[in-house]
Amino acid sequence: MKTERLLQLQKSYVKKLRKEKHFILLMQFVIFLSFFALWELSSTLHWIDPLLFSKPSKIISLFFEKLAEGTMLTHVGVTLLETIFGFLLGTSIGTILAAILWSSNLFAKVSDPYLVILNAMPKVALGPILIVSFGPGYVSIIAMGAIISVIITTLVVYSAFNNVDENYVKVMKTFGATKWQCFKEVILPNCFPTIISTLKVNVGLSWVGVIVGEFLVSQKGLGYLIIYGFQVFNFTLVLLSLIIIAVFATLMYKLVEVVEHKLIKNHSNS
Repeated sequence: MKTERLLQLQKSYVKKLRKEKHFILLMQFVIFLSFFALWELSSTLHWIDPLLFSKPSKIISLFFEKLAEGTMLTHVGVTLLETIFGFLLGTSIGTILAAILWSSNLFAKVSDPYLVILNAMPKVALGPILIVSFGPGYVSIIAMGAIISVIITTLVVYSAFNNVDENYVKVMKTFGATKWQCFKEVILPNCFPTIISTLKVNVGLSWVGVIVGEFLVSQKGLGYLIIYGFQVFNFTLVLLSLIIIAVFATLMYKLVEVVEHKLIKNHSNS
């Protein structure tokens, strides 16, 4: 009898959660539609300047026009690839640097003030130096996408490594484990949630780095389209590029969330 009661309560709770989830999705959809409907109406009735703010119908029309020309996919593909490479490089190098810092207390103490200075420095200002160093091409833009996230990744992941309970490491050392085995078996698995959270932050940072790099040097990509649209006063093109960036950045973020759920699930089952 008690078991049936518990099952009923569990079903009721699951039903409530599902209902809440559907309501949240509905509200998000309503806000999305309302925003674009209000934008369209405001521009059509000249409540806002249609030259500066354009309107959704013109943006959709331009999108299909660019698709028919065959140029839009090229620009999106270039920016997307640069962002993915910058994102992977920034996160990988940052995590490796954090591991090196964790492995050597002396190196961590020596590096500490330099990491603080590098973190405070506006990385965008390094753009011209990267262009001179790597040339005006994809390498400079990918480096820009990576460099903007590498220091923050290093600091956050290194902090997570240090916050793992020391007793786990002591137990491992008691059984004769080396420092590498402690890192591989204890430190790294315990920091997966932090690393995934850093990935989420790096999605946005990588897009910023790549778009800034394309502002400076590229002749292809969404950053180039934004600058070109601004130069010829085609703000519909600027807004179209921004919307595409928002869509792909959201998709990358959701992909990281899927990876997060799988990693946490596997970690919980192990």
